[in-house]
Amino acid sequence: MVDVPRVPEQRRPASGNTPEERTEGHPPEVRASRFSVLGPVRAWHGSEQLSTGSPQQRALLAALLLRDGRTATASELIDALWGEEPPSQALAAVRTYASRLRKVLPPGVLVSESGGYAVRIAEGALDLAAAEDLWSSAEKARGTGDLCQARALVNQALDLWDGEPLAGVPGPYADTQRARLDEWRLQLVESRLDMDLEQGCHAESVSELTALTAAHPLRERLRELLMLALYRSGRQAEALAVYADTRRLLADELGVDPRPGLKELQHRILQADPALAEPSAPAQEPTSSPVRPAQLPATVPDFTGRASFVDELSDILSTAEGRVMAVSALAGIGGVGKTTLAVHVAHVARTHFPDGQLYVDLQGAGARAAEPETVLGAFLRALGTADSAIPDSLEERAALYRSVLDGRRVLVLLDNARDAAQVRPLLPGMEGCAALVTSRVRMVDLAGAHLVDLDVMSPEEALLLFTRIVGEERVTAEREAALDVVAACGFLPLAIRIAASRLAARRTWTVSTLAAKLADERRRLDELQAGDLAVKATFELGYGQLEPAQARAFRLLGLADGPDLSLAAAAAVLDLPPDETEDVLESLVDTSLVESAAPGRYRYHDLVRLYARACAERDEQPPSEREAAMSRLLDFYLASAARVYAIERPGDRTVDHLAVTERVGLDFSDGTKALDWLHSEAACILACVQQSLGPRTLRRAVDLLLASKDLAESGASSLRYESATCAARDAAAALGDAHAEGRARVTLAQVHNNAGRFEQAGVEAERATALDRHPGDPWTRSNAPNELGIVANCLNRPAASEAHLLQAVDAFRADDNRPGEASALCNLSRVLVALGRTSTAIDLVRQGIAIYDDLGLTFRLANARYALGIALSHTGRHQEALDELTEALQVFRENRQRLWEGTTHYRIAQVHLLAGRSAQAAQHAEQALTTGFIGGDWMRANVLVLLGKSLDSLGQLDRARACWQEALGIHDKAHAPEADEVRQLLAPLAAA
Repeated sequence: MVDVPRVPEQRRPASGNTPEERTEGHPPEVRASRFSVLGPVRAWHGSEQLSTGSPQQRALLAALLLRDGRTATASELIDALWGEEPPSQALAAVRTYASRLRKVLPPGVLVSESGGYAVRIAEGALDLAAAEDLWSSAEKARGTGDLCQARALVNQALDLWDGEPLAGVPGPYADTQRARLDEWRLQLVESRLDMDLEQGCHAESVSELTALTAAHPLRERLRELLMLALYRSGRQAEALAVYADTRRLLADELGVDPRPGLKELQHRILQADPALAEPSAPAQEPTSSPVRPAQLPATVPDFTGRASFVDELSDILSTAEGRVMAVSALAGIGGVGKTTLAVHVAHVARTHFPDGQLYVDLQGAGARAAEPETVLGAFLRALGTADSAIPDSLEERAALYRSVLDGRRVLVLLDNARDAAQVRPLLPGMEGCAALVTSRVRMVDLAGAHLVDLDVMSPEEALLLFTRIVGEERVTAEREAALDVVAACGFLPLAIRIAASRLAARRTWTVSTLAAKLADERRRLDELQAGDLAVKATFELGYGQLEPAQARAFRLLGLADGPDLSLAAAAAVLDLPPDETEDVLESLVDTSLVESAAPGRYRYHDLVRLYARACAERDEQPPSEREAAMSRLLDFYLASAARVYAIERPGDRTVDHLAVTERVGLDFSDGTKALDWLHSEAACILACVQQSLGPRTLRRAVDLLLASKDLAESGASSLRYESATCAARDAAAALGDAHAEGRARVTLAQVHNNAGRFEQAGVEAERATALDRHPGDPWTRSNAPNELGIVANCLNRPAASEAHLLQAVDAFRADDNRPGEASALCNLSRVLVALGRTSTAIDLVRQGIAIYDDLGLTFRLANARYALGIALSHTGRHQEALDELTEALQVFRENRQRLWEGTTHYRIAQVHLLAGRSAQAAQHAEQALTTGFIGGDWMRANVLVLLGKSLDSLGQLDRARACWQEALGIHDKAHAPEADEVRQLLAPLAAA
């Protein structure tokens, strides 16, 4: 049962029944006045804030404002201001206060009538009245199922609070109203949190609920919401621990047991009640909300034939509501029209799936098929799940995906699947949902699927499709030639579409001309059942009709492994100006050989890409042009990424040590645009790295990893970055390129450090150091000891860490790399803190800050402030430490460094705990768990230990135990020395 917030008792004035009447009945001076009571009692006339006088004077104004236009008698006002013990001159004092207020307020606002006083204000001029109206609207929105709007309205109402209500106002009436307004605000917060959980925002809610339960320990509704949020976040042990803490607290403080609702929730958690996994009332979002996705590609306007298949599949989908799940798998050779048919059927059946339609191209025919966990992440986001609530593993994402779909009717179109193993995790598995799958292979091992084998078109259907594209007049005049054309195409829809599009674009050609072209050396098309050979012959039809410039672009652009290409990248591949490149690409789009993924971006159908590469191997002369084209693409990405790096890190010598490129990169007007480009091109950049690991391009590929290192720290591309770095290291080792191998190993050490794999990071950095022979590489010589210093510090070897970092400082200085020097100094300061030399540590980090300030390095300055915050916290200067860490947090957030953002929340939590503010510490620790952090599982265990300490201080012993037990499991698995500290924390609880 959801507690409905009770609006504080207010009575509207009798006159004026509508907002318009109440507003329009007032003179302009009154309508221009505004007042607040949800904080200090204040008054404004237009934009000018008015003085409301002494505390007693404000108390009088508050008493009148809270009567909402009703007249208050003098005796009522005396009771409100002084209660049962008024001063002897109370009446005179009231009149004096009223007289002073009347002089300050606009004419007509404070009026005398019937022996008392009243305040006349316009509708919505009092913040409390506005909050009441917002809550009323929120109730209506929630009643209609529009949780998005309801949440937004409640948040607007809560935003009207500005601290304590009636702040600084004396008197018994103010005390009573203050308590009532505080209670109402808390009820609004509970209502909003309840809606948050209904919409699946459980992970994000834990932090706020942890802080609220600390501030209001006896409020059972908050405890209930916290238990539910923890359970839905996969933290069952902590959820049960909250109940145990609550039961003990209620018994100790009040001598009572938890209310029945809390007991029932505990029982359901113990039983792993499936109904708890998702909201009791699934949210119905507005049509513009991503919770109701509509991802189906547009159906082609000239869809032709396939009537029996359309009817068959539509019938299956229309009956999905009463079945566990309807799955239809379409199989056939490339170009046979599987996607076109599936999209058309999905559009026909979409009315049976009012909760949305999901679509993905699984790229099963390409070299890099889409990973199921990546697809599930995209689906969950489209269904309204916040990024922070999406788990990492495939199994957890699949489980959450099914939970989100439970109770909904959603159609999922899985296009171009590789095999059944790729598809299984993506099936909804819920009653009322359905999946359409297309693939080049028959999915006989997909249990329960309705299999459809799609063959070529009938001659009649093929001719009809050709006619719809070319035009009836031209085909009717040369019907026999048209039949020859579709026959030469093997009645394959994609081949017919390509040939017809070319004819339609050339008004001087006759159908016979096209038929003659197709007949020439194309008799292989008669053997259509030879699988991929038929597809290749089909593409040959379109390719053979390209102009030389188009054919060259088609061949070369197909060589790139990325999911698509920007116009600028394509221009680099073709070595052409952007305008000419765009003209060629748009002409290829017209032939259907290339798709326009978005304005300025182009991609190949996976089978067309394979054919384009075959053409490049066969036709590109001289053959070295293929290598040259990919070299130009690598140059483009490296030069552009280097400019991003230089903008983000002015003065960093890394860019001076990168391989020289023959092409210039893009220019960026500011850091935001530079980062936007880097993150939007992440998949293409990393694909280019892995494609460029040959002897002539290896060093530039490794340097591209160095220049794009922001991708490793953002969280979104970390895994792909790591994979590319491993491939680069292995390629360099195989080729015996010590220079490239050393850089790749240092880069991989940075990746391992970020993930908390310190032993592996140490191995890579040590190997890089061994490879750095005389005269060596300045970049490796300085960065390798820096990483080794970080490793040693995290493994509690401060003396070794100090030695490595001093070596790094010297190397950076020798290279005149001032940002590198600052970074090493900040790292060294953290080691000195661990050694107890905090004064020296602060001096070192201030040296780093001075360097960053001098260079204007805002982003890296955040790392320095982070280090300074740590050092200051160990000297007891907690507020200074919080100031530094809070500023660092803001910069990390602005620069999309999510992992650093979460790590900084952890450090802020440490400072709050040192300062004795356990509730704030617990809140920031929860935010760290939600956001993610540098250090992987090792850091997660540290955060859990800190959270447990905060909860222990708050008296939540059972939940603290649950946190420490999870942390102990992580440390034991990694054989980390921190496990001993956790055992010491758990020992007293075990004895109790």
